[in-house]
Amino acid sequence: MAFRIVPVEGESWRLFRDLRLEMLADSPKAFVETLDAALQQSDDDWLRRAVDTNSESSCGFAAVDDAGRWVGIMRARVEDGRTFLLGVYVTPLLRGEHLADALLLEIERWAGERGHDQLTLEVHEHNERAQAFYRRRGFSATGDRVLYPLAPHEQEIVMTKPLAVR
Repeated sequence: MAFRIVPVEGESWRLFRDLRLEMLADSPKAFVETLDAALQQSDDDWLRRAVDTNSESSCGFAAVDDAGRWVGIMRARVEDGRTFLLGVYVTPLLRGEHLADALLLEIERWAGERGHDQLTLEVHEHNERAQAFYRRRGFSATGDRVLYPLAPHEQEIVMTKPLAVR
């Protein structure tokens, strides 16, 4: 499958919104937002979210198919001196087509160019498919766990990956 990786930009807010709604419907425990909450967002909110995706301390990239449809997304944000991977999603029919690999390479490039030496993520304890992908891509569990905000009786596993600084 042919695809290209593009940065998330303000003018693409509708595509950003549509993929976000798809990902929340498909994988409700993979993200710290509910579909109901996302559906309450106004067009101005979605525009602001898309614009805010790429800044000095954050980035976001989308995988776009030949028809111009967004079929995957991945973001990163620097917080408290750590670079967090977040919002990772590939549309179900295209999982296993290396979209997530290509997106992760862009995130790693972005982080490395800024001197960040590690990526950190939190993945739901029951999301074994995502955990397996992260392990294949060089992440390892730190042993730390955090409460999953939408269901505090559940946890997220903290994983990290060292990066080569450029």
